[in-house]
Amino acid sequence: MLNYIWISLIILGILVAAGSDAADELGNTYRNGISLEVRFVVAKRPSPLRSAWEGTIVLSAAEFNSLYGPGSADSAVNQPAMVSVDASGRSTVTMTAGSGTPRLWAEMAKHAADPGRLAATAAPLNPEAEGNALPLRMVVEPIRFVRLKAVTAAALDYAAAAVNISIGLIGVMALWLGVMKVAGEAGLLGIITRALTPLTRRLFPDIPPDHPALASMIMNIAANMLGLNNAATPMGLKAMEELNRLNPRLGTATNAMVTFLAINTGGLVLIPATAIAVRAAAGSANPGIIIGTSIIGSGCATIAGVAASRLLQRLPRYRRQVEADHD
Repeated sequence: MLNYIWISLIILGILVAAGSDAADELGNTYRNGISLEVRFVVAKRPSPLRSAWEGTIVLSAAEFNSLYGPGSADSAVNQPAMVSVDASGRSTVTMTAGSGTPRLWAEMAKHAADPGRLAATAAPLNPEAEGNALPLRMVVEPIRFVRLKAVTAAALDYAAAAVNISIGLIGVMALWLGVMKVAGEAGLLGIITRALTPLTRRLFPDIPPDHPALASMIMNIAANMLGLNNAATPMGLKAMEELNRLNPRLGTATNAMVTFLAINTGGLVLIPATAIAVRAAAGSANPGIIIGTSIIGSGCATIAGVAASRLLQRLPRYRRQVEADHD
């Protein structure tokens, strides 16, 4: 079911991104192919050994908004730029996005051919021109499919992050799965089962004391308390399989099943090993800081879940159903 949810979300994201890009293309948000008139304030003119002009593109907020639409700039534009001239006489403007770059140009720079640098072709500047503020006519490189590129890049980035995190979890999972296997072979789980018999009798009064379901449930709960969710899953499935053998009416959850599911859903944890490993793999400075809040949060959730299940079991509607099943 989760697979269908994820693929639906991905398709929805692609459709939204495509619709947004289509709107940008129809409205020509980025003024692709349109010649823009700006002022270039020269800071350093080219010398015989250089073929580049250094300076700043200057525009008032009103002028920028008239070019790109209302709200495109909140203040005057003072964008550092370099105008270089190649051997054929073609001029290229290069603008590096910075703190003073207008939001729209900064967004365009992210998706430019050279990310972070927005390029434009321009009419050659006159080396003999007087003054420092020279008119400059330029055409910014075309920017298209911004949202689709962002969705694709994010999908690839998160896929790579998932692989890195999964590889980082191998060691932790192998260690604790080995510990659980050794504990089972050494009889430690049997000792734990007998030690917890008073508690399990109160939580699961319908289950015989020596039934295999109790051992599977205790292993599952212990693994969850250590934060080993993946290791707990097969034990939980085994516990439900054993509980189903005691079910007088297949297809209807018993009180024991509901209580066990409430404990699992509450996720009682003492050492969130998996979460700590994920945080460590992601570069967290203090991956273990979540231990205290995890214990409090999962403890409250487990108590609330078990209390709700025991309360609902006592309601006449559900008691009649149980009695009918036993009859």
